[in-house]
Amino acid sequence: MTKGIVITLEGPDGAGKTSVLEGILPLLEAELSQRIMTTREPGGVAISEKIREIILDPINTAMDNKTELLLYIAARRQHMVEKVLPALEEGALVLIDRFIDSSVAYQGAGRGLDKKDIKWLNSFATDGIVPDLTLYFDVPSQVGLARIAKSKDREVNRLDLEQLEMHQKVRSGYLELAQENPKRIVTIDASQTLDQVITETVKIIKEQLR
Repeated sequence: MTKGIVITLEGPDGAGKTSVLEGILPLLEAELSQRIMTTREPGGVAISEKIREIILDPINTAMDNKTELLLYIAARRQHMVEKVLPALEEGALVLIDRFIDSSVAYQGAGRGLDKKDIKWLNSFATDGIVPDLTLYFDVPSQVGLARIAKSKDREVNRLDLEQLEMHQKVRSGYLELAQENPKRIVTIDASQTLDQVITETVKIIKEQLR
């Protein structure tokens, strides 16, 4: 049994969840005595970051859908072993930018791979750990892609180059997950201003921790 808490941030490309994570961290640290660790997927540790580079490199257009999924799963496993599980054993509040739901939304709904297979692989990679709370930042696909196009600082990766239809499928996959898991997944309107989204996010997390 782990002692810590896992809260994940999910959303389609351009939802702004990474900016939200950066914004909520100082607010949570100011109010909570519990150790807070932030991390991301794919990545978080050296090996997983190397895998991330392969997955997201725009040059790798020939990548097979199953290869893509398995690379995400491999990165997830290494991340769990090296960083997430030790933090949970120490009782930390672990905030993860993308986690198991991303695979279901992107490789399941987006790529059309079997969701049962993906869920099994997720469980295999995480030793069955499921987030205590998932914050899903919802934004229309056109809005998210427009944000990406306007952002000069954001890296343009292989997934950003996908057609609108792919991004719409991903969003639909997330919305379906939210309907299937109403106790775990809380949907936040990410079309609001960043300050509004940050305020709402902090409120939801504090309520969960109570």
